[in-house]
Amino acid sequence: MTLSIEPIIYGLIFFGVLVLVEGIYLTVFGKSISLNSRVNRRLDMLEKGGRREEVMEKLRKEMEQHLRSRRFPLYSILASKAQKAAIAFSPRQLMMLMALLAFVAFIGLSIGTATTLPVRIAVAIAMGIGGIFMWISSKAKKRMGLMEEQLPDAIELMVRSLKVGHPFSSAVSIVAKEMSDPLATEFGVIADEAAYGRDMGEALKDLAERLDMQDLRFLAVAVTIQQQSGGNLAEILDGLAKVIRARFRLFRRVKAITAEAQWSGKFLSGFPLLALVGIQLLDPNYYDKVMDHPFFIPACLVVGAFLVVNLIVMRALVNIKV
Repeated sequence: MTLSIEPIIYGLIFFGVLVLVEGIYLTVFGKSISLNSRVNRRLDMLEKGGRREEVMEKLRKEMEQHLRSRRFPLYSILASKAQKAAIAFSPRQLMMLMALLAFVAFIGLSIGTATTLPVRIAVAIAMGIGGIFMWISSKAKKRMGLMEEQLPDAIELMVRSLKVGHPFSSAVSIVAKEMSDPLATEFGVIADEAAYGRDMGEALKDLAERLDMQDLRFLAVAVTIQQQSGGNLAEILDGLAKVIRARFRLFRRVKAITAEAQWSGKFLSGFPLLALVGIQLLDPNYYDKVMDHPFFIPACLVVGAFLVVNLIVMRALVNIKV
């Protein structure tokens, strides 16, 4: 019995693709773009000598560039997640990066495996596109999760600022200076836009729509209503912060309750693939007798389709809106 190491090589090459794209991203834009940085990116750019207007325009361009590129069929799949992740790469740069990663994966497959040329090309393209998609998805999930956690603290900070007599624009500026990314840079852009004459409520509404975040919509509506009809904004925002915290606690409870079903769906879909890899490692010739059968490829496609449907159905069952 011989062991085939090609599946391991495929996994290592794909992992290398993910590491490479993250390394390129941090090299081009600096460590401040990482969500683990203590200094938010906007302040870092200002400290390096950038003028306030130039920094605002650059950040606004980065935040809106993916939204404008949704009309392209191939890129529309990535546009929404890239928008939420605030990827600084332009759509064209991301497409070029996919091609670069596919080329690197093809070189690795050519050196490390003995598969045929069409298979290497197909797998390399899948790794290039899949690597970018997985990288953007992880960035978007992490960024949106951090913003949901930061928002109640940011609103409470604005409440304290309003209670000591600061105007709302100053309260937003304080959040931009005191909080960390990702929320600090977003609120910093809003503060800069307000300083140049844009309506604060409109800026918050655009932010909520761009990120598709319900709690930000609540904040934008509260600020807009107070601007139009008056009232104690500090008291309104204090109540909003409590509501958001209660929603967040409920969301965490729902997530904990549905965790078992989520992992069951992932396991049921991933186990056949893991079994396939295990069989190939233990006995690379296991499927040789049936590979020439006319029903082999259709059967593989049907099984793959059922695995995808299983993931979709299980995800829909546990996708409870809070």
